[in-house]
Amino acid sequence: MPKNKLLLVDGNSVAFRAFFALHQSLDRFKNANGLHTNALYAFHNMFTKVMEKEKPTHILVAFDAGKTTFRTQMYAEYKGGRAKTPTEFKEQLPYLRELLDAFGVKHYELPNYEADDIIGTFAQRADKESFDVVILTGDRDLTQLADEHIKVDITVKGVSEIEAYTPESIAEKYQGLVPKQIIDMKGLAGDSSDNIPGVTKIGEKTAIKLLNQFGSVEGIYEHLDELKPSKMKENLINDKDQAFLSKTLATINTDAPVDLTIEQLVYKGQHTEKLVAFYQEMNFQSFLSKLSVSDADKNLADISFDYVTEVQPAMFGGSGHLYVEMLDDNYHISEIVGFAWSNGNRIYVTDNLSLLEDNALQDWLFDAKRTKSVFDAKRTTVALHRYVGSPNGIQFDSLLACYLLDTNDSSNDLALVAHRYGLTEIETDEAVYGKGAKKGLPEDNERFYSHLARKVATMQKLDTKLSDELVEKGQWTLYKEMELPLSFILAEMEITGIHVDAQRLIAMKSEFATKLHDIEEKIYAQANERFNLNSPKQLGVILFEKMGLPVIKKTKTGYSTAVDVLEQLKVQAPIVEDILTYRQIAKIQSTYVEGLLRMIQSDGKVHTRYVQTLTQTGRLSSVDPNLQNIPIRLEEGRKIRQAFVPRNKNWVIYSSDYSQIELRVLAHISKDEHLQAAFIEGQDIHTSTAMRVFGLESAEDVTPNMRRQAKAVNFGIVYGISDYGLSQNLGITRKQAQQYIDTYFERYPGVKAYMENVVEQAKKDGYVETLYHRRRYLPDLYAKNYNIRSFAERTAINSPIQGSAADILKIAMIEMNKRLKEEKLAATMLLQVHDELVFEVPEEELAHVDQLVKEVMEHAVTLAIPLVTDSNWGETWYDAK
Repeated sequence: MPKNKLLLVDGNSVAFRAFFALHQSLDRFKNANGLHTNALYAFHNMFTKVMEKEKPTHILVAFDAGKTTFRTQMYAEYKGGRAKTPTEFKEQLPYLRELLDAFGVKHYELPNYEADDIIGTFAQRADKESFDVVILTGDRDLTQLADEHIKVDITVKGVSEIEAYTPESIAEKYQGLVPKQIIDMKGLAGDSSDNIPGVTKIGEKTAIKLLNQFGSVEGIYEHLDELKPSKMKENLINDKDQAFLSKTLATINTDAPVDLTIEQLVYKGQHTEKLVAFYQEMNFQSFLSKLSVSDADKNLADISFDYVTEVQPAMFGGSGHLYVEMLDDNYHISEIVGFAWSNGNRIYVTDNLSLLEDNALQDWLFDAKRTKSVFDAKRTTVALHRYVGSPNGIQFDSLLACYLLDTNDSSNDLALVAHRYGLTEIETDEAVYGKGAKKGLPEDNERFYSHLARKVATMQKLDTKLSDELVEKGQWTLYKEMELPLSFILAEMEITGIHVDAQRLIAMKSEFATKLHDIEEKIYAQANERFNLNSPKQLGVILFEKMGLPVIKKTKTGYSTAVDVLEQLKVQAPIVEDILTYRQIAKIQSTYVEGLLRMIQSDGKVHTRYVQTLTQTGRLSSVDPNLQNIPIRLEEGRKIRQAFVPRNKNWVIYSSDYSQIELRVLAHISKDEHLQAAFIEGQDIHTSTAMRVFGLESAEDVTPNMRRQAKAVNFGIVYGISDYGLSQNLGITRKQAQQYIDTYFERYPGVKAYMENVVEQAKKDGYVETLYHRRRYLPDLYAKNYNIRSFAERTAINSPIQGSAADILKIAMIEMNKRLKEEKLAATMLLQVHDELVFEVPEEELAHVDQLVKEVMEHAVTLAIPLVTDSNWGETWYDAK
């Protein structure tokens, strides 16, 4: 009979490793709520790999219950001196437990004990005859538990690599010591990470030598007379109590009073529905796409529909539902594989695309008076435009409605949306079509046709529920007058696309390649040798051994050459600045120059997709390609915009963006007199803030660094930044960062009052709203956990600001589109990038469009302070900035 396998995971240790494994991407890993997710993402990757490799039958993830344990009662300084845990990490821990629940994995903590003690207890409880034990941790303290049936896996190099510790490997690493002697080694040498003192001036090498001679701490003191007089012997005598205390502190308790049994740790598999919800909440799209879909929904009742190979006018009514199916996300290039519609009485399904040419079908599609309901109006419009033209009369979009009603639970899969409303007679797309390389139409045509019919039937049932809820929550106007009209404008923009000069990109590729080569040669000259610049190991040897730069951080494979390390070193050696520049240009080359060249379609344009239902604040996202993320802080990044050109030579690219719109919204919402006065008087807001925060009388006294710090505080307040986040941005201590934040609130009392009031009201309502009633539900405002609750409070503060700014831009886009058409202008709105709108404009219309854009954008809404735009134009997008 095969052995059981017990996997014991040190939750805090591994999660902390996970957090720092993706620390450089901290700002990139956020969900739609703004919750940092880097630790969750890295932990997920590591945990699933270990699960696949070990295939455990029993699992437990142990957590520390708190800072106070039986060890701190013995020695108050135990683990003292550790840096304060970053809020960005602490806010993720409760969600880590949610992830484990979704995985179907037991997690546990025990007051007065550490995770190590829980792990040690279960490791010893496991019957050696029937269990193998694997311990996963980032802490080498647990290696003392290794024996013939217990393997200790230590995460190294973040969480991507694991080093296995067995009695054999421990003996090899520590010159013959057995696992239990690890405790004695710490008793002598101490452990700086846990603030275990050990014996003065005894390090690891000396400790190993003594233990090889005398076996244990007790053995050393029993034979102390055998040691020759020396400073070491004197220290051993003086620090005897400290040595035994240190050994006790380092000893894992293998008989902790846990109230779980090993039988309760049996792994029964994941909870797919919980994982789906978790992935959606965290915006883990890659995990979502890989998820194995449960077969539970496949036992569905039959549905009535007609499969058709030809159409008749009677199949189309005055109103109906329409669903167009494609298997890939990018509907600009994905083929339509079938479609279905209803006339109010019957549902019709076909995969015969020639029917799109039928007059009866086209009469219905293009008749604006014959209304249609769809799921994703923009996707439907763009897809049909490629085949027969854009449909008219779309009056309801269930995807947009669901998104507005609860941005916490948005999904692009109709089945997952329907399940929220108790409509379960439909499978997910992944269940029907599969995923990844195996994704495709099912072999059973009837299953495919039934799936399309169920989509239409589901939409019919959803519409009334969603419409009523939008009215009930006061969001019908937001939906009908903003989001739905905007979806058609975005469809037009996507269909139009923007011209990209491929030859300019090719020239840039060559130019950047030359520049990269020159920087490489410069680096080699400074290093006095050639080496693989893309090898962190070789680079580390050059910087820290050959050039003698101070070592800031080490990894398992050598010296860390991460960006944060290099940023600290660049003032000490010119070579480091060159290495950073090389990396930046190399990324621009691969991601943007080469990436854009791959995305140019046959018409010479790129056609981005605007995701309208992703963010919690209502901001649009751009994908395939992401035109909002082109780097513009580096000149090489800005140059990418030189490739974006108008359709004709006598046209220009015109750009207009709102100046500091979120801060202006904050001034309006908060009613802070000082903030409003600065904008009304046309002051530079960051200079004005610097004067107030630093107590200066004149703008001339504000240094560039003061203005930079004030700017970081201004935008940090809008985004609910913590003292840790601000300290990272400014390179200052957390104490200084907190002082800046506190001083800001003293100088801008209206802002402070707004923040307190909005949180108080959100706790009563359960949500916050923008100026235009876009809601964001915040259930975590009632959480018992302080970190979760604090994060929700910060979210309550910044969501109305960010969301209102996004709404204002959408209102401006709708009005701008209307005015361009009313005035029959050839100028075309091409792109929306954050707070910026980009147009292509004939030169003869330029003066008029310039006046029109300013008028529309600056008067889109009326606030207590003026809206201001900055506009520029030129032969390329680069010239327009």
